[in-house]
Amino acid sequence: MARRASRYSREREKCSGREPPDMGFKTDIEIAREAKKQPIQQIGAKLDIPSEALLPYGHDKAKVGQEFINSLDDRPNGKLILVTAINPTPAGEGKTTTTVGLGDGLNRIGKRAAICIREASLGPNFGMKGGAAGGGHAQVVPMEDMNLHFTGDFHAITAAHNLLSAMIDNHIYWGNELGIDERRVTWRRVIDMNDRALRDVVTALGGVANGFPRQTGFDITVASEVMAILCLAADLDDLQSRLGDMIVAYTRDRAPIYCRDIKADGAMTVLLKDAMQPNLVQTLENNPAFVHGGPFANIAHGCNSVIATKTALKLADYVVTEAGFGADLGAEKFMNIKCRKAGLAPDAVVIVATVRAMKMNGGVAKADLGAENVAAVEAGCANLGRHIKNVKGFGVPVVVGINHFAGDTEAEIAAVKAYVAEQGAEAILCKHWADGGAGAEELARKVVELADSGVAEFTTLYPDEMPLFEKIEAVAKGIYHAGEVTADKKVRDQLTAWEEAGYGHLPVCMAKTQYSFSTDPNERGAPEGHTIPVREVRLSAGAGFVVAICGEIMTMPGLPRVPASENIRLNEDSLIEGLF
Repeated sequence: MARRASRYSREREKCSGREPPDMGFKTDIEIAREAKKQPIQQIGAKLDIPSEALLPYGHDKAKVGQEFINSLDDRPNGKLILVTAINPTPAGEGKTTTTVGLGDGLNRIGKRAAICIREASLGPNFGMKGGAAGGGHAQVVPMEDMNLHFTGDFHAITAAHNLLSAMIDNHIYWGNELGIDERRVTWRRVIDMNDRALRDVVTALGGVANGFPRQTGFDITVASEVMAILCLAADLDDLQSRLGDMIVAYTRDRAPIYCRDIKADGAMTVLLKDAMQPNLVQTLENNPAFVHGGPFANIAHGCNSVIATKTALKLADYVVTEAGFGADLGAEKFMNIKCRKAGLAPDAVVIVATVRAMKMNGGVAKADLGAENVAAVEAGCANLGRHIKNVKGFGVPVVVGINHFAGDTEAEIAAVKAYVAEQGAEAILCKHWADGGAGAEELARKVVELADSGVAEFTTLYPDEMPLFEKIEAVAKGIYHAGEVTADKKVRDQLTAWEEAGYGHLPVCMAKTQYSFSTDPNERGAPEGHTIPVREVRLSAGAGFVVAICGEIMTMPGLPRVPASENIRLNEDSLIEGLF
């Protein structure tokens, strides 16, 4: 029992930040396992998806067929609701949990609603962050499947990416007709696991038969440009075109080599044919959930697929989607990349915050979060206020969802509500973790009011024609409140070269720590005047953005000292335990 208590405490803290409860309470995975799931055809019927348009993966999950999706083009769109959050803290915020709870809440008040979230990466599941299915009584099921292999989409993306890697090296081995400079092969390999030992490696050792040795490395699959392309492509034709546009290497005279030059785009599209179709599952309350794609928001654009979002908008009156990590990363990229590229515009935004996180931003240590501290809450609200101001700058109405924790006091909750009111918005207490959709009804009504008001006048942060470095500065100064952006001559020259090559119109994707507005993960609150160092830039020509890598952010994470995988096992009944 002691082992179970320890695991339960960590699951709660990671998924929702609650204090360890009495042993009579159930873990997230136990709640999910007891769900009364409906056959996936019944879930599809709630959105008028005919059974023949569903490609089942078992009884409780299915892919939605492309032919059916194509038939929806002439339908009007529903309202698009974005759920984002403050900067994540060890205290827990619960953005996905709130997304699921809000979707259930909208259905409870009689609205036809669906949610759109991302698939989970195995790396964080076995590392520190945990899964991506929500928590408590606001979860997507089947939770175990979604947090592990699911429908195989990530495996397909990994295979397609690494097929290209193999074909590049094979082309060089068999004579290098394209004249690729082996020192300038920019295409790395990927694996969907946190493995720091693979960040920098040397391949092709062992003699002539194994090819030409060169230094390369691995990124995590969710950082792959193939993942970003799948999440931004409109259909299979668009997917193959974007794959062909990827730059994988350069010649000695710096001419780009594209994926289509290697003739890999066709085979990669074949591997991604099924992965391109959105996945349909359900919440604990049997409401439809589209779960598709999974780019990280700290090193990629952090949103679920365009095809899933657009499909949901044609089928539901209200679509609740999320963007990863805090609003400075996920929401900014949702607005400036996903919405810009897909022609979408949110009708309302929910910013998730917690009393505990406000206290941590106010300087309270995690061990002391159980004690009431109104002054710390008030001090920490600056982080929330920065996010409110930033999101409003995109011309979209905002409501704050306070994800309730058992230890929150009335005075602390009142302090958050009062602060938010001063920012010209409203904060609503949400208890979906404990009560499911019933605990999010008030938030649902407010979201409907904002979305139906017609006050949204969505605008992006910068125009397409702005120079690339100025776009980086626009995000750093406008969203992060930095004083300056630094980059050496090599980085600036590279941006200029891309502009001259015709890529200057692309948006920028900032790769930065999720824990702070600065590049220092320990700097909480709302820092101003700091410096954002850009150490590297990468062109994702197929996805359609330029990545600016800032500070010490890694595109291949490592496992923590005590990874979650140590507590994941099968019990005596062959049921999974330890996932959270």
